[in-house]
Amino acid sequence: MDQVIERKRYTPKKLALATAVVAILFFGFYNLLLTKSVSSLNINRDRLTIGQVQEGDFQEFIAVDGSVDPLKTFYLDIMEGGRVERIYSDDGRMVQKGDTLLKFSNTTLQIDFMTRETQLYDLMNERQNFEISMKQDQIRQLNALAEIEYNLQTASRTYKRNQLLITEKAIPQEEFEASQDQFNYLNKRKQLVEPAINQDARLLQERLRQLDESIRRMQANINMARHTLNSLYVTAPISGQLSTLKAQVGESKAAGENIGQIDDLSGYKIRASIDEHYISKVYPGLTGNFTLNGQQHEVEVIKVFPEVQNGTFKVDMEFVDSSPRGIRRGQSLQLKLTLNEGNKAILIPRGSFYQSTGGNYVFVLDKTGSFAQKRPVRLGRQNPQYYEVLEGLQPGEKVIVSSYDSFGTNERLQLK
Repeated sequence: MDQVIERKRYTPKKLALATAVVAILFFGFYNLLLTKSVSSLNINRDRLTIGQVQEGDFQEFIAVDGSVDPLKTFYLDIMEGGRVERIYSDDGRMVQKGDTLLKFSNTTLQIDFMTRETQLYDLMNERQNFEISMKQDQIRQLNALAEIEYNLQTASRTYKRNQLLITEKAIPQEEFEASQDQFNYLNKRKQLVEPAINQDARLLQERLRQLDESIRRMQANINMARHTLNSLYVTAPISGQLSTLKAQVGESKAAGENIGQIDDLSGYKIRASIDEHYISKVYPGLTGNFTLNGQQHEVEVIKVFPEVQNGTFKVDMEFVDSSPRGIRRGQSLQLKLTLNEGNKAILIPRGSFYQSTGGNYVFVLDKTGSFAQKRPVRLGRQNPQYYEVLEGLQPGEKVIVSSYDSFGTNERLQLK
């Protein structure tokens, strides 16, 4: 008897086909949800600047603007004030060391100088008169001492003779005692006069020494006053160009006021202002370069001024070789200052995207170039051409480096 075989509703072939259909529907639905969950923006490709990530030597350098200054500048600050009486030179002229530039007049200083000279002459006369007077006193004292010594010798002979006569009772006792008293009196006078003469001589020398010291000090004061008078003639301290002279005949100037400067044109230096961000990386010995008249010239930092003003600090640089031909004081130069010797790194071109992102993310193009996806990155050092990539990008990838200001918070850009 034949057995009835039931037909199976779900064959393996049907099950495989159903599974494939479900998978396709699932992935399509997932992609649809994913596309809707990621914010995107359609943008014209021509409006963007696209740069390529590359590996190369990264040399950290900064572009700075500098101005050419004389190697040395001497400022003319007047020591004493006065009225400008005469001007011997003009702005821009070449002067030699010691040349007279202008003359001041100051009546007060002139009167003070003459007063000091008069005081010196009075003091010298006082010393001379005192010395004459004291020497005359010494002569009188020596004459008195000589007379005392003479009388003492006479009294001594008489006293000795009377000593012999008194033993023989040839003279009265009164005569002997009188000769003895005369001898003792004159001997006592000599003992008193001699120390007085010596003391007066010492006092004379001490007083003369004091007067000589006073005269020496007065002469030093007069020399200073004479130097002050001479400073009314302003002379060139060096040979060079009198670049500025701020004075007019008849004009009054105060002590310490600056009236000009002289530039030493035997050499030049460059003074530049640098952003304070680089103050820890700039030090004497750093090198840089600039191009002038089609030729490149090397410079070296010789001095760093640590004071920061308006967000910048100043440095002085000098030419490694001789000063370029045709360079002039006040000329502006664009310099490239090298901060390190360079090393291998992953680089992306500089762009205005950095102002929008702070270097925290970039938009990276896919391989087809049809869209760009937002990607977090970490950037390091920078120079006027490149940013150093520390994380997030690989060589060969392309990124948008123009401004992101119009992208808003979108994470995907559809390029048309």
